[in-house]
Amino acid sequence: MGKGGVGKTTLAAATAIALARTGDRVLLISLDRAHSLTDVFAVEGVAREEADIVEVAGGLDALELDTLALLENRLGALSALIPGGSDHEHGSPLSLPDPQELTGLPGAEELLALAEVARLAHGGDWDAVLVDCPPTGDLLRLLTVPDMVHDYLERIWPRHLRATVPGTQRWQAIAALLVDRLSDFTLPVRAMLTDRRNTCARLVLTAEAMVVAEARRTAAAMSVLGVRVDGVIVNKLLPHDVSSHDFGSDHPAMRWCAERAERERVQVDSLADSLGGLPVLTADENGREPVGFDSLAALADALYPAGVDPLTAAGDGSTAARVELESGSGVESVYALRLRMPLVDPSTLTLGRVEDDLVVGAAGVRRRVRLASVLRRCTTEGARFEDGDLVIRFRPDPQVWPL
Repeated sequence: MGKGGVGKTTLAAATAIALARTGDRVLLISLDRAHSLTDVFAVEGVAREEADIVEVAGGLDALELDTLALLENRLGALSALIPGGSDHEHGSPLSLPDPQELTGLPGAEELLALAEVARLAHGGDWDAVLVDCPPTGDLLRLLTVPDMVHDYLERIWPRHLRATVPGTQRWQAIAALLVDRLSDFTLPVRAMLTDRRNTCARLVLTAEAMVVAEARRTAAAMSVLGVRVDGVIVNKLLPHDVSSHDFGSDHPAMRWCAERAERERVQVDSLADSLGGLPVLTADENGREPVGFDSLAALADALYPAGVDPLTAAGDGSTAARVELESGSGVESVYALRLRMPLVDPSTLTLGRVEDDLVVGAAGVRRRVRLASVLRRCTTEGARFEDGDLVIRFRPDPQVWPL
């Protein structure tokens, strides 16, 4: 993931090649609307649908996901659940729109795309699935869709109310079934994104102040959303041996190179500390664009000289909320809720409480955390960061605490 133009598609392709060379069977999926896997691999038409996945090389397949086609297919499957109506029933009050009507519906294509990634990742045909994500702004919207859909469905029409729809009200029963399907649809997506042992994100950036600042915000946003960031790749760096070029030191080109190299060095040196000590890899600027399998393979060798494994960086614990009894008993108890957020700047954090949910925000995104039943009867005492965990402390509310 990264800002548009930093080379994430190229580096995703190089990483996929490096993974395939370790013996893994790898699928590389593009979710970027401006699909360019076909261009970067210099192959004829990479597939747009799962049935037509293209083998780029031994052990490496590629797919440019066509979310519109996916939307049509899935909507057709749901339509089969809707009765067409008859003269006796005077038709059904429930119908689904045409796929063209859903094209602009916020979140529809994004949710389907992530669900398809989850389905392919857990289908057993590949050892690793890499995703070339959209640019940062689109990516953040993409990643918030599953929680948004699931949470709002449950708030507007909770599952326990859907389960009590009388069977005689046929169209309401069918509507409840469809909402159940949609709600359940989000569960594997949410589980995949926050599975810190098997899912990770890798930031791609260039050594420019504006790009680095955005990368810091993106890393913090991923931390809020529960997505593990396992490392950073700084792309398009001026090669270290550029000073050996046969120019005099006073040549304008040489001065420009020296100034750029110094700016890049400062940015790279500050990255690891500002991103919580994440591993930082570097890729040099190439005189020739790395297009085609051979060029990408050379880039993979330079980037990952010892090969690459998707699980080399072990997960740093579960993203799930953890509740601990710290002290006391009864109304004198102190409970702690711990959320793993190692990359969030404490100064940007916002906290709120909406009924039985805690709303955590930072870096332009928010996450709703359903409070455990014991905490719903408590008042919030305060919050602080401890070793990469956001710790919120609660005390029982005597008016609602069971005696």
